[in-house]
Amino acid sequence: MHNHRAIAIVLGLLALLHMYIGVRLIPGIGLEGFGWALAVAFLTASTILLPAGLVATRVRKGDLADLLSWIGMLTMGLFSSLLVLTFLRDVLLLVLNVAGAADAATVHATAVAVPLLALGVTVVGFFNARRTARVVEVEVPIRDLPAALQGYSIVQISDVHVGPTIKRRYIDAIVDRVNALEPDAIAVTGDVVDGSVRRLAAHTAPLGRLAARDGAFFVTGNHEYYSGAHEWIEEMRRLGLRVLLNEHVVCERDGEGVMIAGVPDYTAHHFDASHRSDPRQAAAGAPEHVRVRVLLAHQPRSAPAAAEAGFDLQLSGHTHGGQFFPWNLFVPLQQPFTAGLNKLRDLWVYTSRGTGYWGPPKRFGAPSEITRVRLVRA
Repeated sequence: MHNHRAIAIVLGLLALLHMYIGVRLIPGIGLEGFGWALAVAFLTASTILLPAGLVATRVRKGDLADLLSWIGMLTMGLFSSLLVLTFLRDVLLLVLNVAGAADAATVHATAVAVPLLALGVTVVGFFNARRTARVVEVEVPIRDLPAALQGYSIVQISDVHVGPTIKRRYIDAIVDRVNALEPDAIAVTGDVVDGSVRRLAAHTAPLGRLAARDGAFFVTGNHEYYSGAHEWIEEMRRLGLRVLLNEHVVCERDGEGVMIAGVPDYTAHHFDASHRSDPRQAAAGAPEHVRVRVLLAHQPRSAPAAAEAGFDLQLSGHTHGGQFFPWNLFVPLQQPFTAGLNKLRDLWVYTSRGTGYWGPPKRFGAPSEITRVRLVRA
């Protein structure tokens, strides 16, 4: 009964938001007859397709479920931009009305502009999301870095979100690009999947081809816990990735050590009490010849604990850099960093914008990335 009530509330809210868009735009555009009916039909279909696209592949398998997911996710991206731009238009009209500068032509022009802009942003965002992520080069200055570790490279991928719209071919292209960089180590910082091992193992299989001198390392993200974290941990191990659960590995160059440590997702203890994220435990027992300490932690908000534990660098993801406007504005409400290289006391934190995307196949103002981090002497 509780689930049915929650579903009814969500559907009711979606219907109200779609009605808001229709009431604010249709009269302003001046649609009548067939145009009015077409607009209402689109808004009604969108209200249904949004939730249907989210649950389609969980309810059943097959091409039809995948197609419904694709349509639902594309609709979600378009609806999001329509809603935001409709609201911004109302703010603009309010300001113009107060200033006495609004007229019928302005009302009409802005009403026409909103769906055109929303469609344009969605189309551009689609191509941005579906292309193979670009390589972002980052140099991290480390104090007293030994010559043997100068230029040590870690290639990071994060937030791939294999699922309804991201499949094997998308992952193959990512793996090819990562391997071409010939890194010393590879870091996979969580949220690889949106679904069970049984459903997605064939599509994550290319991760088994990841190749680096010191190996490929994996830490869990929050979405692994939504999708069966224990099964995915075993699957990552089967593929040859070293899973780091509050533990570390020391990689050596001429007697100098780089510690690569990893913690479970910041919220993992809500799903499994034994997976509580603990950077101090991850660093425990490090040998004396370790000169650089790197932590893999899915969420940037692990940074204060990482700084306390004495790490030099934390590699994170989770935020997607906001993925597309205006969600980038909300990330700072939960996370200390949205994207890029930042510093917290003596700790460098690099936050990836993500290598895939979640939900709508749409990126605008937050391009996907494969990150090559190089350690350099400060």
